[in-house]
Amino acid sequence: MNIIESMEWRYACKKFDENKKCSDTQIETIKKAFNLTATSFGLQPVKMLIISNPEIKNNLLEHAYFQQQITTCSHLLVLCIDKNISTDTIDVHFDLVKSVRETSEDIIDKFRKELKGLYDNKTQQEIELSAIHQTYIILGNLMTVCAIEQIDSCPMEGFNSKKFDTELNLNDKNLKSILLLPVGFRAKDDFMHSLKKVRKSIENTVIHID
Repeated sequence: MNIIESMEWRYACKKFDENKKCSDTQIETIKKAFNLTATSFGLQPVKMLIISNPEIKNNLLEHAYFQQQITTCSHLLVLCIDKNISTDTIDVHFDLVKSVRETSEDIIDKFRKELKGLYDNKTQQEIELSAIHQTYIILGNLMTVCAIEQIDSCPMEGFNSKKFDTELNLNDKNLKSILLLPVGFRAKDDFMHSLKKVRKSIENTVIHID
């Protein structure tokens, strides 16, 4: 399928086939797509948990308001933000730039200082909000990649983040869960499977300014 056919094929899967699992190759593709997704300044303030253990998924079910995608999916992806984003994070990034691109400090020093100054003037809430925005960019990219690979998915905001953080010991890792993306393969009896996609016309959503 081409990209448009893939986007037409996908939908928010409400029930996965519990007997079908993503292959190691497919999970590796998802991991690479996650890591390659663009983030603001390239700081990558988001981490992704991949949960396949049925017991853990069952323990999380009530904290996602008993939405069955949590337990029927092959793998549950949890997008989390790093709560420790600081000027140290910026230093780690630019040190990596120097190592990978063999760039001298003279070239990047000005940008390093400007970015540190920008973050020094932000509140912790503003820094976290910026990181949260990045999770939505990543979520959209992962959904598209899954569609191309014919892996079903269902983006989810409806869960108790604090309960997830406690259940998964995320506080110990200085992480905060933001979004969920169960992935796998649609069940034949998923009622959403046969429904037509409902979208406004392109004429009503796209504005050309010539």
